[in-house]
Amino acid sequence: MGGYFGGRLAAAGNSVAFIARGRTLDALRRDGLRVESPLGDIVLPNIEATDEPAEVGEVDAVILGVKAWQVPGVAEAARPMIGTSTVIVPLQNGVEAADQLVAAHGVEHVLGGMCRIVAFVAEPGRIRHQGVEPFVGLGELDNRRSERVERLAAAFADAGVDTKVSPDIQSSIWQKLLFIAPVSGVGAVTRVPVGELRSWPETYDLLREAMREVEALAVALGVALADDAIDKTLAFVDGLPEDVTSSMQRDIMEGRQSELEALNGAVVRLGREAGVATPVHGFIYAALAPMEARARCPAADKDR
Repeated sequence: MGGYFGGRLAAAGNSVAFIARGRTLDALRRDGLRVESPLGDIVLPNIEATDEPAEVGEVDAVILGVKAWQVPGVAEAARPMIGTSTVIVPLQNGVEAADQLVAAHGVEHVLGGMCRIVAFVAEPGRIRHQGVEPFVGLGELDNRRSERVERLAAAFADAGVDTKVSPDIQSSIWQKLLFIAPVSGVGAVTRVPVGELRSWPETYDLLREAMREVEALAVALGVALADDAIDKTLAFVDGLPEDVTSSMQRDIMEGRQSELEALNGAVVRLGREAGVATPVHGFIYAALAPMEARARCPAADKDR
């Protein structure tokens, strides 16, 4: 997310600083950033990249392109970049990032955000975007219209990113969860791309049931979803390229820490708190939790 959207914003002439570390930081400093996309490649040989937010200083907007489980730590690390009028925009999967940022920086600094993109790191400093046209949704947490949201949305749109100021950003975020949690969870359990998931009646039904659980949870929590939310989400799944996999699925298959807790785990946890049954997500979480634990602590399985 950070490489793609930051690259588009920088290519459009905006002043963008990339906060990175390790091999990615080394590659950005040495070779710059390359984004490969059906919508047009971007090559930025000279970009500002650092692992020290204090070197950047206060900015207009901090766009979080990290994994959901990294948000609390990044919220603290970003503190030197937060001025009196700075906004922080979480584009993470899941539904809890904004609350975590509000707890760290106050509601006045946080916007609601979500995105759709199929992209991955081909190698450090090189991002490959596939298929689906990237989209960014933005909104104030109380859904009021504001100049800062309009200004940021305009910057994304001028950079060629399909962008919308949502009239109900919580609804948009939960609509994304309705898609990403089922597809990620069922994909990670079956270890096949979306083309195979939708070709088997059994796994297609599993996707639908998982979506129904998210919808029921949203209703219980007072989040307004459209009456045809599930039908539209399944239609979106039907239109994805056959070889698409989710980032959570790829992380689990490759033995890396994933967003399981923020997706299927959150559905189970929030469902328990709200009194909503989530048996499909419960199964997915139980099946994947041992692999997630091993990825978080490779030595953990030695004591079992």
